[in-house]
Amino acid sequence: MTSEEYQTETGTRIRKARLALGLTQKEFAASLGIVQGFLSGIETGRKRPSDTLLIALSHTHKINPDWLNDGSGAPFKAAAAAGAPTGARAPLLEVIPEQFPDVVEQIKGYVSLPNLPEGCYAIVCYGDFMAPTIRDGDLVIFTPKGEKKSGDIILVNNRWGESILRRYRIKDDEVYLAPDNPVYAPFRPDDGTRTIGTVVEVWRKVLI
Repeated sequence: MTSEEYQTETGTRIRKARLALGLTQKEFAASLGIVQGFLSGIETGRKRPSDTLLIALSHTHKINPDWLNDGSGAPFKAAAAAGAPTGARAPLLEVIPEQFPDVVEQIKGYVSLPNLPEGCYAIVCYGDFMAPTIRDGDLVIFTPKGEKKSGDIILVNNRWGESILRRYRIKDDEVYLAPDNPVYAPFRPDDGTRTIGTVVEVWRKVLI
């Protein structure tokens, strides 16, 4: 592996660890005693992390040094260690693949949040269909388990394979998928609409 490849791959792993911890670049940089711009350079592979910084990542956030160095082993040390992420970790998905829940190729990182139920996934919301409840750029946590009920916000793939968020409504025994933004109209799901999961949490601006 060349020095440039090592720099790029290490930066990518550091970014994944930060996302798994649910920290912004500003928060993560401050915890390590570096400026945000330098961290950004590391995450994008433009700057090389020093040995001192790698040690700080291991001690401050309990990140596995072997994983940082070459990707081997688990990203974090034992969860029981002080300072390690607690609760379940949700895979952060780029898109919802047709073969969901087989999502290995679409995982861009992991999100660790307090009291997160097992088996959840995370995805970033785009658009304003669910505003003001869920806004463009919000992090949405959803679970594919359990029965949906009227009033729940659900994630579905429509007939064109797009992943969209809508509120599940039942009126006069008819099912409707309704946006929270009154500018848009509700619609009835058809045979091409596939329910992916039910939203359990929404986090604002955690990926900035």
